[in-house]
Amino acid sequence: MKMLLEFDYKKATQAINYLAKKEGGQIDKLKLIKLVYFADRYHLRRYGRPIVNDAYLAMPLGPVGSSVKDIAEFSDFLDEDERAYASTYLARGGQINTVVSITEVDADIFSKSELEALDFAYSEFGKIAPLALARLAHRYPEWEKFKTTLESKETTREPMSYSDFFKNPANGMEDKFTLAPDVLSASQELFEDNYKIAEFWK
Repeated sequence: MKMLLEFDYKKATQAINYLAKKEGGQIDKLKLIKLVYFADRYHLRRYGRPIVNDAYLAMPLGPVGSSVKDIAEFSDFLDEDERAYASTYLARGGQINTVVSITEVDADIFSKSELEALDFAYSEFGKIAPLALARLAHRYPEWEKFKTTLESKETTREPMSYSDFFKNPANGMEDKFTLAPDVLSASQELFEDNYKIAEFWK
């Protein structure tokens, strides 16, 4: 149950590496952060757990996985192990606000369903420009609930809840994440049950 309580920096690093490879070896940081979010959203709704278990924040440019952002920026918040691992696979890109892949992806770290989710995110959203991706992410309930607060500039970030990822948009948008109600309900029940167990054993 560790995966439901602790950020998996190795999977996060490899997810960044995987998406950078899809983009030709270098990827825009904002685009990357949104694609990881979309992959997590897909996997959580379909399989009952996120891929990297990041702490998501609602920010003006949409949902942000805070630790994925730290890795993409080689932030001072990274500990020694996280930085060493990330530096083996990634580097700052030659263009501003980009990340570049410097070695092959360790795909063995992912389950088949996790690779499915990453491929879904890139195939559905990978051709969209970064700012357009941010606007698209605004339309999902887990971010939209903070829209008024963020637009009023009372705050620039609010912690998001994975439970809200199971909600469907109420704005009539075409939703790439639509699932049959029984599948979505089963995934949410699995997530909630496993999280309770993880909380008990932590």
